[in-house]
Amino acid sequence: MTREEEKQPIRILLVEDNQEFANLVELFLRKQKEHRFEVLWRENGPAALKELESDQSFDVILMDYFLPGMNGLEITKAIQEKGISVPVVFLTVNKDFELAVEVMKLGVEDYLVKEEISTPVLPRTIVDVIERKKLKAQLDHLEISQKRLEAIQEHVLQITGQIRYPLDVLRKNLESLSKLHENDDLKGYLKIIRDNLDRIDKKMAQLKDLKADKTVTYVRDIKMLDLSE
Repeated sequence: MTREEEKQPIRILLVEDNQEFANLVELFLRKQKEHRFEVLWRENGPAALKELESDQSFDVILMDYFLPGMNGLEITKAIQEKGISVPVVFLTVNKDFELAVEVMKLGVEDYLVKEEISTPVLPRTIVDVIERKKLKAQLDHLEISQKRLEAIQEHVLQITGQIRYPLDVLRKNLESLSKLHENDDLKGYLKIIRDNLDRIDKKMAQLKDLKADKTVTYVRDIKMLDLSE
């Protein structure tokens, strides 16, 4: 994490039906000096879902698997169905292979034994989960940018192929007119046209050689490809 990010508290939604255990989790996380943690406690799935409907800015959801009513997997499925992308870490009484398989199938980030909440494993796991989510977001962005770039390059080839011939004809006619009007008032206007043709050729060459999907603001919310380099 950057220094700026370390100044910001890591927000945890703790879903746990045992208030004493929830207090211990919050107490231990607040003692951490390397990172600042803010813990919001909710005692069951419906209360957690209601909280997430109004606030999705949590960094991690710490959730007891064995909750009354809805268990951890059922709550996680409900969270995903609502399109909420806050990563989930389960808290369990013991390590269980079958649970681990279910956890992986559902995309839960990790799960910890409750005995580990008083060790450095808990804050380290939380920070690791946040870092993995950021890395995934960066990779997804790169993948989308690459696909956009490929689509742009394909369109550029089609467009430049269509306008290349009329531009060449225009330049040829411009050369003929320039010879006929070397010494009259049209000379200045013809130069303006030639300069604009040169500018178009330069931009077309930049588009063909485009290496990154980079945009700049044009007007308000309208963006355009950055061809400044």
